[in-house]
Parts: sequence; C-alpha cells; structure tokens
Amino acid sequence: MDISIVIPCYNEAEVFEQLLARVSAVAATIGQNCEVIFVDDGSTDSTWAQIETAAKAASGTAIVGLKLARNHGHQKALTAGLARAQGARVLMLDADLQDPPELLPDMLAMMDQGYDIVYGRRCHRAGEGWFKKASARLYYRLLRRMSDVDIPVDTGDFRLVNRKVLDKFLQMPEQGRYVRGMFAWLGHRQIGLEYAREPRAAGTTKYPLRAMIRFAADGLASFSTLPLRFATTLAVLSLLIAAGLGVYVLVSWLFFSAVPGWASVLLATSFFAGIQLLTLGIMGEYIGRIYIEVKNRPLYLVEKDTSADEP
Repeated sequence: MDISIVIPCYNEAEVFEQLLARVSAVAATIGQNCEVIFVDDGSTDSTWAQIETAAKAASGTAIVGLKLARNHGHQKALTAGLARAQGARVLMLDADLQDPPELLPDMLAMMDQGYDIVYGRRCHRAGEGWFKKASARLYYRLLRRMSDVDIPVDTGDFRLVNRKVLDKFLQMPEQGRYVRGMFAWLGHRQIGLEYAREPRAAGTTKYPLRAMIRFAADGLASFSTLPLRFATTLAVLSLLIAAGLGVYVLVSWLFFSAVPGWASVLLATSFFAGIQLLTLGIMGEYIGRIYIEVKNRPLYLVEKDTSADEP
C-alpha cells in the first residue's frame, strides 16, 4: 500500500457523502495504491452504517472502517486509524473537510524532496468567529513559548508522514494524546504547507469551548512543566508579600496606634488562599495524569473492523 488516509469520525452523517466523494476523487488522481480508513469514534447517528456501506461498495480505492467500542476522543480515534494504516505514507484528515484533501498531491511532492513530515499551516481561517481566531492564535504562540518542544504555530493534525516516522510515533504509549505535539517531538525533517482553512462542510463542530479548553490544557500539560514552575514562583511571591505585610504590621504597632481592620485581614486571607488553591490545582492536573498513565489501560477498544474477514 502506497498511501493511507486516516479520518476519525464522530456523528458526521451529514458530511460523510461529500467527504467520501472528495477523498475518493483525490485518491483516484494520484495514481498510487490507496486505502481510506474511517474510524467511527462511538457515533450515535448513522455514521457507522454509511462507513459499512462505503466499505462494501468500494472499488479501486480500498475503504476500511473501524468502529470503536465507545467515544474515546478524537486523538485516540486518530491513533487507532494510524495503527491500522498500512501505507508507506499516511495522511491525517478531519471529517469536517475544513482541511482540503485536494492538497495531498502537493504534500506528496514536498515529501518527495526529502521531508519526513509535511504539516498544514493555517494562514486563513474562514467561517470562524473573532474569538476563536484570537484565542487560537494566542494559544499556539503561548504553547510554543512554554513547551520544551518546538511545536509549529497555527497547525493541527492535518499532515502527511512517512512510515519511518509513523512507526516511531506508534511506540509512544502515553494516554494523554496530543498528536501534533508528539510528531513535533519526534523531530526528523519537517516542513509546513500554508493553506486557507475552509468552513465546516456540514454538521456541527465537535469541539465546543469546553472541549477546546480541555484540549488546550492537554497540550500544555503534555509538553511543558512550566506550570509547575509557575506554581513555585507564586509560592515564593506569596511569601514575599507575607513578609511585607509582617513588616507593615510591626511598624504600625510600634509607631502608630493602628486599629486592626477586618478588611486587611480578609484581603490577606483571600489572597493566600487563592494562591494555595491555584498551586494545588496545577499540581493536581499533573498528578491526575500520572494516575491515568500508571493504570496502563489500552488506548482504545475496537468493536468492529470491516476488513476483519479479509485474509
């Protein structure tokens, strides 16, 4: 197999026909043996039924469907598809078609120049509000500054990788999957391809604000220990402020007939309590990840595989 295209899907029944048509058209034009792997991440609509139908009716381009036992999340569903891929080169693509599959020939041409990873860099984001654009821009730059790994800004999981890199990626067992950061950590020769990100073709986003915040926290906690050092800095700062307040109280008691006020006591108590809770919260985020990792559970469970009967 020359090319594998891995597409995680979660409740994408509205966009699936268009997705299948565009991906199949691209696969037919590149003149290489291709397979398309759809990973159903516990959908509750007719996504899996459409994947099964497409797999049975496939001719030319092989279509494989994986149905996970439940919703494991986008990053683990993507990992399941990558583990199943047999191609010498593997393209990662989201089902919403915001990342155009038609860029595959350009990415292949860039990889032919000797690159191991070709990632898409978003130079324009159509169909997104100002808040999402601004927050995404700020987050990617903050992550790059805080991370111990050079993670390219304005990139997602839309990328083409070769088999050498993919095999190394599949050796990484961590539960907290932040795929774009994991590929950045692997190194090798990487290059970006700028493109305009399109609006979602159909359906609704599977990443509301709460999910985006959780995903952003995953990226920070997986590739940076700076929040822990920030907690230590806050602790030192609070001690300095406490020392300053102690000097203030002593001077007031010695030279001024100061009457203790409830406002200053409440302010100091609230400040230190806030610092302590924030520090405990940061530590708890990392301890929780350690707890999840040491259980060593499988990353995902596959319930069905449309190619299971094939030799």
